[in-house]
Amino acid sequence: MTATRPGAAADSKAAGTLISAGLSELFTRPQFSIPQDEKQQLLLSEFERMTSQHRIACEPYRKIMDALGAPQSGYTSLEALPYLPVSLFKTHRLSSVPEDQVFKVMTSSGTTGQAVSQVILDRTTADLQSKALAAVMARVLGNQRHPMVIIDTPNVVKDRKRFSARGAGVLGMLPFGRRHFYALNDEMELDLPGLEAFLARHAEEPILLFGFTFMVWQYFLRALTSAGAFPNLSNGTLIHSGGWKALAEEAVGNVEFKSALKEATGLGRVHNFYGMVEQVGSVFLEGDDNFLYPPNFAEVIIRDPQTWEPAPDGTPGVVEVLSVLPRSYPGHVLLTEDLGVVHGTGDPTSGWAGKRLQILGRVPRSELRGCSDTHASDRAGRR
Repeated sequence: MTATRPGAAADSKAAGTLISAGLSELFTRPQFSIPQDEKQQLLLSEFERMTSQHRIACEPYRKIMDALGAPQSGYTSLEALPYLPVSLFKTHRLSSVPEDQVFKVMTSSGTTGQAVSQVILDRTTADLQSKALAAVMARVLGNQRHPMVIIDTPNVVKDRKRFSARGAGVLGMLPFGRRHFYALNDEMELDLPGLEAFLARHAEEPILLFGFTFMVWQYFLRALTSAGAFPNLSNGTLIHSGGWKALAEEAVGNVEFKSALKEATGLGRVHNFYGMVEQVGSVFLEGDDNFLYPPNFAEVIIRDPQTWEPAPDGTPGVVEVLSVLPRSYPGHVLLTEDLGVVHGTGDPTSGWAGKRLQILGRVPRSELRGCSDTHASDRAGRR
């Protein structure tokens, strides 16, 4: 399903490069600042435009839309937009740009033998993703680059052309730090002497730490406590994501995770985020109230798994994510394999506007896909 109709190349180029005034406003205004009603109106016109452009440029997408009977235009709400199941990217190469414009192919996490998603990026989409991530992280990191501890191995970012979701996550966060220190070796062992030397060099500076949730817990925090080492990270900020399934089996939730880090290291500024390779850059960031918030250029809808209608606030369902970033592939409206619930909206005056999302876990019997969940599964299989 990679063929495009004759003449689609020019159309697909337009799909990848057209940046509207509405999109510019979503980036220009501080993230998490736009009141919900205004945000939805800005997003609706952008998503309708993108749906039309991808329909022209990506023949498989057009065939799916035609089969669904999706209208060409006239959508009155975000909930009315047609969505694709995220699993479709495991079985089909969906692209809205010609092959000579493909800049990078992203792949999702997958345990041995699993199919992985392929996400086609042109330079425009890759640049938008970088710009989006920077805008989101500025909300908690500011505009200064701090000495950075990556709780991973340096080999995770080796292949710069074809990235895994884990490698993409690490690479995407590198620009927010400086003097990078990789805390783990290839055997996933903590380099404690190296960590202590790094912290000694930057004892008077704010520190940025990044890692995937399970790896932070298993290979960083547990290694520290096993060694009886309790470094002072009270001047640090940890950004982490993924891997909650593995921790849930140990009865470790968000509160326990933060509490253990605080007790062992003094680390108090901890922000989880929710995202996926199929919409890289559109990360939902944890606010001060422990809920996840979509940035200006993204949205979330919870759907009833029986009727597929939007679920009311407070009612769990399947998570649908929307993002204006995917210009080179039709991944702007996706139904995920995650369960979640929306608890109303935040207050713009608090700095956290938008829907307040809680992720509850995976849809039963769905594949194990999280970056660090996958890593944990692979290592268990090898053992």
